[in-house]
Amino acid sequence: MKIYGDLASGNCLKIKIVADALGLAYSWEQVDALSGATRTPAYLALFPMGQIPGVIFDDHRRLSQSNAIIRYLARGSSLLPEEDAFDAAVVDQWLFWEQYSHEPAIAVCRAEMKFRGVPREARDPTRVARGEAALDLMDQHLTRAPWFAGSGATIADVALFAYTQWADEGGFDLTRRPAILNWLDRCRTAFGLAPNATVAVAGH
Repeated sequence: MKIYGDLASGNCLKIKIVADALGLAYSWEQVDALSGATRTPAYLALFPMGQIPGVIFDDHRRLSQSNAIIRYLARGSSLLPEEDAFDAAVVDQWLFWEQYSHEPAIAVCRAEMKFRGVPREARDPTRVARGEAALDLMDQHLTRAPWFAGSGATIADVALFAYTQWADEGGFDLTRRPAILNWLDRCRTAFGLAPNATVAVAGH
C-alpha cells in the first residue's frame, strides 16, 4: 500500500505506527499540507476530501480519515479486540472522542504554536480549556486502567498517543499528569518506538 502523509501530523503518524506494529509493507509519499499540497487537482483526484492521511491499497481502493484507516488496518489483530463486541465498541468510543474532543484542541493549539508562531498566552482560551479537560479526563482514566480499551494496547491508544505525545508543543503541561506520562512510555514500548525519539519513515 501507499501512504500519503506528513509525519509532523499526528493523524498521519497513527497510520505509520499501526503499519509498523503489524509488520505491514508500505511506501510513504510525503505530503506538505501546509504548502497546499492537499488542495492540488492531482491530490484531490485521489482523495476528494483534500486531507492527509490517505492510503491507496494494493487493490487500488483508497481510504482517508486516520481513524477509519487504522481501524481497517488493525482488523484481525490484537490492536482491535473484535472478539469482544463491547471492547470493540469501547475502542470506537475513544476513536470518536479523540477526533471530536481531543484533537481539535490539542492538535490545533500545537499547530498554532509550532507552525504559526502563536505565543502560548495568545491561544484561544476556549480551545485551551477543552484541551485541559481532555487531558484531565485521560489522566483520570489512566489512574484506573493501563490502557483505554481491553487488556492491552489497541488503536484507541494509538489514536490518543499521536497528539498527546506533543501536547507540550501546544502549551499543555503533562508533568502534572503522571498517569499520562507513564502511559506514553507504555505506548512507546508496545509500538516499538524509541523513547522520546522523532519517528522517521523507515524503508518499506
